[in-house]
Amino acid sequence: MASIKGPAIFLAQFADPKAPFDTLENITKWAGDLGYKGVQIPTWESSLIDLEKAANSKEYCEELKATCAKNGVEITELSTHLQGQLVAVHPAYDELFDGFAPPELRGKPEERQKWAVNQLLLAAKASANLGLNAHATFSGALLWQTVYPWPQRPAGLVEAGFAELAKRWLPILDAFDEAGVDVCYEIHPGEDLHDGATFERFLEATNNHPRANILYDPSHFILQQLDYLQFIDLYHDRIKMFHVKDAEFRPNGRSGVYGGYQGWQDRPGRFRSLGDGQVDFAGIFSQLTKHGYQGWAVLEWECCFKHPEDGAREGVDFINRHLIRTADKAFDDFAGGDTDEAALKRILGID
Repeated sequence: MASIKGPAIFLAQFADPKAPFDTLENITKWAGDLGYKGVQIPTWESSLIDLEKAANSKEYCEELKATCAKNGVEITELSTHLQGQLVAVHPAYDELFDGFAPPELRGKPEERQKWAVNQLLLAAKASANLGLNAHATFSGALLWQTVYPWPQRPAGLVEAGFAELAKRWLPILDAFDEAGVDVCYEIHPGEDLHDGATFERFLEATNNHPRANILYDPSHFILQQLDYLQFIDLYHDRIKMFHVKDAEFRPNGRSGVYGGYQGWQDRPGRFRSLGDGQVDFAGIFSQLTKHGYQGWAVLEWECCFKHPEDGAREGVDFINRHLIRTADKAFDDFAGGDTDEAALKRILGID
């Protein structure tokens, strides 16, 4: 069994024009000083990475790696969550998602989608140039507005939606395959890939593409009331990334899974800093270790109460406590003895 690597931290929620979150140099020193060993970089943050330059210059990528190494961390993965979302956007969400694109593309959904695909293609090359083997993203959604079956979904709608989603992603998946990098979709409400059943539909539509994999984040499963431990048993061969993120679900007489359009602090399902929610991380780390997960444990901080810097500081010790150093021998080896074929037969009472 392999040991999980960590702790690492996703920088998306921390990037800021103010120091020490304003440059890759400063933010990696901050993370390294806290005790993190890896950083996951959001590619839409131009203060942290120039994605196009990283795709076209191995020298630039070596500079990025050197900056991180100087501060005691390494790059674990790149992320295109925002760009991946734009690969597939239903018109009902056009205006809401326009903010994910450059200003000159807003109000131009076709041009925005082409830009998003190109961003993913650049990310494949950049990941390869950085020596990475996994990449984080979202699938986007064409069907999310039909998630609750009222009005009744017409026959064939879901199949047509996943066929189109696969059509958009297959060239991207092939590019990542050529680069030797797994595409890890964060299974997330708001995406067409939001649970195990929808991920299976996507696999079927992409002919079980080997690069179509999973970024496992249990917080989104808590909010859906999905069995996040069994999920690992079912899909462990596709889980290539792991966000360590906590959440809680406390339903009441006024609202439940859907949240009643309330703000995060008042919703029954809400994200919390590590250790403040209900996720069974001891169980998760055990299950991932059991199935030989060899990737990073990456803190994604989101909390409706706690300050992000406190969450980041506490996250280091939390992840370190849950990392499992795998045993090099069985615990009951002391009670064993040498056997041969004859001894095995005697034990079984056979000739």
